[in-house]
Parts: sequence; structure tokens; C-alpha cells
Amino acid sequence: MGLLDRIKKSLVRSRTALSDGIAGLFRGGREMDAALLGELEALLYSSDLGPLATELVGELVRRHKRGEIKGEADVRASLRADLLARLQPAGPEYAFPARPTVILVVGVNGSGKTTTIAKLAYRYGARGHSVLVGACDTYRAAAADQLTIWADRSKVEIVKKGDGADPAAVAFEALEAATVLDYEVVILDTAGRLHTQKPLMDELRKLHKVAQKKLAGAPHEVWLVLDATAGQNALAQARFFTEAVQVTGVIVAKLDGTARAGALFRIRQELGLPVRYVGTGEGKEDFEVFDPEAFVDAILAG
Repeated sequence: MGLLDRIKKSLVRSRTALSDGIAGLFRGGREMDAALLGELEALLYSSDLGPLATELVGELVRRHKRGEIKGEADVRASLRADLLARLQPAGPEYAFPARPTVILVVGVNGSGKTTTIAKLAYRYGARGHSVLVGACDTYRAAAADQLTIWADRSKVEIVKKGDGADPAAVAFEALEAATVLDYEVVILDTAGRLHTQKPLMDELRKLHKVAQKKLAGAPHEVWLVLDATAGQNALAQARFFTEAVQVTGVIVAKLDGTARAGALFRIRQELGLPVRYVGTGEGKEDFEVFDPEAFVDAILAG
């Protein structure tokens, strides 16, 4: 199964809402008019695109008045171009700018953060990079043990301490080890936290500062893991985390049949955060570099 097919399978909910809805609007050879465009805007809004729907339909209205859009195929092509533009530019897979490169991974409870870190570590290790994981989530019972199991499966090393240890101390030790032992990449786990919990967000800022102090330029990336089923709440999470620790990119986890994909367009447009990777299944290999074209085509596929 190719990447497009896997993403299509994952985005069945979004595609059913949007693509099937568009087909329904034009059923029976219905002509484009103000009523249809109004229904289309409502459809886009309810398909988890939110306020972006008004912008998309506004462009359709302008192009329709110029005679450029006359039917369903034209609408799909216009939407594809506009949605794709909101996810661009798409770059190549992340390349490590320093040795070690430090990636801080953040996210709320239940977002799939630990599994995502395991998939990242496996992907980089399988490509020949030396990877060290820092288990800085010391608040959740057995979090480090869970990450250790994943690290063993991925054949990467891990630095950890007992429950309740200072997360910043774990980060410092991981960076020290990476420097001495010449690792290429360090992935730092953090406690899953609700973006409304100020003490935990303050702890995250502290960890960020410790990394900066220990290694110039660190962390080189701060990647936010978002649950693909979170809908527009994902945008609120992205805003809060960006304000706290200067998030530089997004990883979408749990991209399965219940995914609600619309928030990614607004996150990219409003916050400028690129989507780096998507998790497309439960296995450690089910992890892909984000492909905007495959993503948009999966949503709009007829």
C-alpha cells in the first residue's frame, strides 16, 4: 500500500465529509449559484476547516464570476490548489544541523507523544544515525519504563532517572552523554501536559532553558505532537505551546479513520508551523514524512 493509499484510509472521515459532500451538492447536474456556494461554505466549515471555509469560498466566488469555475471538477481543482498552497512549502525530511542535534518533543496527555518519539528514534536509527533518547517525563508513573521498552525495540540508547526526578536534570545528563559519546541526535521526551496547566508549562520552559545553557543552539527543534482526532482544539494547543516554548514544527499522531484534518491548514497558515511527520498506524514503521499533496488529495479524492 502506497503513502497516498495509507493516508486515504486514515482520512476516511474527512474525505467522507468533504469529498462526498461536494459530490452531493452537484448531484443531478445542479448549476453553480449563490445558494450552492452558501451550502458549500457550510460544508467546508463543518468538515473541520472552520473559518478557513469563508476564505476558500470567497476565492471560488471570484473565479466563478470570471467564468473560470463552472462545475464540480473546477471546484475540486480550485480547492485542491488553495488547500495545497496553505500547507506549502514542503521541504525534504529534516536534516540534522548540528552534532548533536537536540529535538524537544512536547504535547498534551494522550496525544501519542511517547509512541511518536519511539517512531522517530526508530526511523533515524534505521537510517544509520546514532540516537539517544532522554526520558524527561518523570511525573507519569512508569513513563520512563514505557519509553525504555520502545527504545529497546528501536535499538537506541536511553537516559532516564526514577519517578519524580527533576526533568531538567535528565535533559542535562542526556546532553552531557550525547556530547561525550558523539551522538548525532538527542530526542527529549517531556511530561504530557494540558496546555492550561501553568506549573507544568513553566517546567517545560525550564527544561528548554537548561538545554540552551548546556549546548549552544539547543534545542534545535521543538516538535509538538497533535492527536489527529482533536479537531480544532489542536489549533488552541499549538497556540499555547508555541507561546511557551517556541514550537518549530508539528507531528500528527493517530492519523486513523477518525482523524479530523482541517486544523492543520490553520496551524500552518496562522502559526507558520510546518507538519514534519504523520503517524499512520500502530507499528514503529508506520511513520511518514508529511506529504502535502498526498494529504490534500486524500481529503478531496472523489
